Amino acid sequence: MQTSSSQTGKEPVLPWRQAAMAVGLIVIVFLLLFAWRSWRNAAPAQAAPPPTVVTATFVEPRDMPNALEAVGSLRAVQEVMLAPEVAGRVTAIRFQAGAHVGAGAPLVQLFDGPERADRAAAAAKAEFARLQLARSRELAPTGAESREVLDQRRAEYDQAIAAVRQYDARIAQKRIVAPFAGQIGVRRVNLGQYLNPGDEIASLTALDRLYADFTVPQQDLSHLKVGGTVRLTSDAWPGRVFTGRVTTIEPRIGEDTRNVLVQALLPNPGQVLRPGMYVTVALELPPQSGALVVPVTAIQTSASGDSVTVIRGKNARKEGKAAIVAVTTGRRIGDSVIVTKGLKAGDVVVAEGQIRVQPGAPVRVKTIVPALKD
Repeated sequence: MQTSSSQTGKEPVLPWRQAAMAVGLIVIVFLLLFAWRSWRNAAPAQAAPPPTVVTATFVEPRDMPNALEAVGSLRAVQEVMLAPEVAGRVTAIRFQAGAHVGAGAPLVQLFDGPERADRAAAAAKAEFARLQLARSRELAPTGAESREVLDQRRAEYDQAIAAVRQYDARIAQKRIVAPFAGQIGVRRVNLGQYLNPGDEIASLTALDRLYADFTVPQQDLSHLKVGGTVRLTSDAWPGRVFTGRVTTIEPRIGEDTRNVLVQALLPNPGQVLRPGMYVTVALELPPQSGALVVPVTAIQTSASGDSVTVIRGKNARKEGKAAIVAVTTGRRIGDSVIVTKGLKAGDVVVAEGQIRVQPGAPVRVKTIVPALKD
């Protein structure tokens, strides 16, 4: 006896449903296999790069010596090119090139024979005139000679003395002497050479004191005062500092440059500095308070300007993230530079190794160096 589906209580499974279930199972299996193969063949995740080790400096405000720097040149306080006033032949040279001579020292003698002969004649006339005047002074009170004759004798004597002095001056012109103490330069004449007025003999320079001439912009005029201290350095004497005082401030501003000319006087111990040398002049100003200083090596220069790498983080003195900060720099002091804009007190700045650091990259501080070396 057959039993119907209604009697069993179960609905028959249709063939199309069985096929759909089979396809679904196959798709699920394939998806699982694909996911498993992808997971197996996937490259392992890259580990985070290690922090870059750098040397840093800590920025803190400090009082810095302030100075107005300029390039100047040295000039002798006393310097002259020796030359004759009159023409003549050189009969004696009484100096050595490069020697130090005192004021009034004879240097060159020109031939003065004719002048000396004329002086001897004038001296003889002067002596005769003196005798005539003495005789007239004795006779005039007695009436033997008139008062007019006495006056004539007095005038003749005065003229004779003037003639002697005139020849003395001409003889002195034939003798070239040092007008002041100093060092003789290169000799430019020879024995027997004929000199015309103005021909160069040698230079004479006093090296015990020198002038330093330099210019500063007109906006710094308020910082200038007579008696101010200046410090000079020269590449001829590295590491040596020379000190002077401002003696003159030009009252007129240059129309072309808008600069003011300043002159300082400085001693020259050992006479190591020479006129004509270029020097770096630093005019001392009141100290700059609250200056932020970093080593010069911390500054990165590019077409867009100067920048530094700052370490950001809670413990920036040891580690943190790198950040590029644009800055404006001021005066340079040795191996350090003042930053006038871009930094604040407490910033930790990378002093060495910033070339290997990318913005946002982790960094680790190996050493903290001072911002300004003593």
